Amino acid sequence: MGWLWAIVVGLVLGLLAKAILPGKQNIPLWLTVIFGILGSIVGNAVARGIGIDETKGIDWGRHLLQLAGAVLIVAVGTPLYAAIRGDRRRAPPDRA
Repeated sequence: MGWLWAIVVGLVLGLLAKAILPGKQNIPLWLTVIFGILGSIVGNAVARGIGIDETKGIDWGRHLLQLAGAVLIVAVGTPLYAAIRGDRRRAPPDRA
């Protein structure tokens, strides 16, 4: 069940990250989930590094760090995905 939970958390974090970032992120849903999962892993590592990986009750700090990790990875990963695909839709046309 751990993998299913990772997919659900990845989906939620990825969609929240896309909603927070300005503009449109032209990435498919499967990549949104992967970026969300990676953001969760990064957020957990940072939380563990600063000592808030496990607290009593709801771990709001860890969850915020997971979301911040997802936002960072979506922000960096979206242009990389566009460059790999050769997607020119992200850049506006030159009007000279």
